[in-house]
Amino acid sequence: MPEELRLPVVVVAGLHEAERRQAVRELLAGCVDAVVLQHDLRDASAGVVHRRIRDAKGEFAPTRVPLTNDCPCCAVREDLLPELLRIAEAGQYGLAVVELWGGSDPHPIVELIAGGEVAGRCMHDAVELAGVVATVDPLRLIGELSVPDELVEHALHTCAEDCRTRAEALAHQIEYATVLAVPRADRVADAPERRAGLAMLHQLHSTARVVRLGTGELLRAALGGFEVVGARDRVNPALALLPQEQDEAGVATVVWERRRPLHPTRLHEALEQLVPAAQRSRGRFWLANRPDLMLAWDAAGANLAVEECGPWLVALPDAAWDLYPPTRRAAAALDWHPLHGDRVQQLSFTAEGLDADGIVQLLDSCLLTDAELVAGEPGWKALPDAFADLLDAPS
Repeated sequence: MPEELRLPVVVVAGLHEAERRQAVRELLAGCVDAVVLQHDLRDASAGVVHRRIRDAKGEFAPTRVPLTNDCPCCAVREDLLPELLRIAEAGQYGLAVVELWGGSDPHPIVELIAGGEVAGRCMHDAVELAGVVATVDPLRLIGELSVPDELVEHALHTCAEDCRTRAEALAHQIEYATVLAVPRADRVADAPERRAGLAMLHQLHSTARVVRLGTGELLRAALGGFEVVGARDRVNPALALLPQEQDEAGVATVVWERRRPLHPTRLHEALEQLVPAAQRSRGRFWLANRPDLMLAWDAAGANLAVEECGPWLVALPDAAWDLYPPTRRAAAALDWHPLHGDRVQQLSFTAEGLDADGIVQLLDSCLLTDAELVAGEPGWKALPDAFADLLDAPS
């Protein structure tokens, strides 16, 4: 299919159902030949996924999609691409809107659409990602980033094994999308809370375009294009640029950056204070007893995930550098430390009423002291492995 005939696809995610539905309605109404495709997971526990398709005339051809390996996500993945390809090849529509289930992370779905194949046919030849939208109610945002409720408690999970919190899902939707759609303000009394919510949105993802629903802004913004590789790098802990320090409407962000290693026991003991200190915190760090390993910090709703991100480049032979993206190699070379190489502590904390000084002082107290530092890597590696419970637990 020639490039000019590829079907534009807009992916719409949103934990807040009313706003997500409004965004989809506006996209459908704004384009005379649009179609909406959604996989409804509300009956997944009964072994079935409902595929719903609708255009300006209404819903048609509802289909029950059986689970694949008892996995709703697998059923969606296996059904979505053939259906999108069928719509593209029929040539009846000029826009396809993929409306995701409430707790869905748009990242894997976008990667699937961009790089998937159906019967040997590359989806890139038939469709193009025109945009990724996340819908958010600013009035609810800070409150929902502050609590540990799991998606399953609100029937927003994507499979039986989905143990993510609403805060995690919400943060990841916001930080991956390039367009954030919010409802228009309609109550003067909500002004301070709305300003705080919008400030939180901006600090979590400063380069996203924020548009108001019901103003006609959404369609043009949603069709503005989407760089899959750029989005992948933007949320990759090894490459991501962290938010800048800001303070607006009572919401602030502090970025903590140091070079010397963290003491594993002191940091682990500080987690009880650090994790709930911010509605959202993320970044990369390294522990003295695991000096070769880059670790990702990902916390929202008082829940922390720590994951391995592979080695720091300083731990690799020069020949192995070519296996890593040029952006990462360039960043490492430009910010090389004579003792620690590219190893760095970079953590950002964003919260309403943030105690920035307290967070910085607590994190600084977790670094190796001068006396501990002179022991060198042999001495560091002998420190207690306090993070084994987070890093070595079975998945």
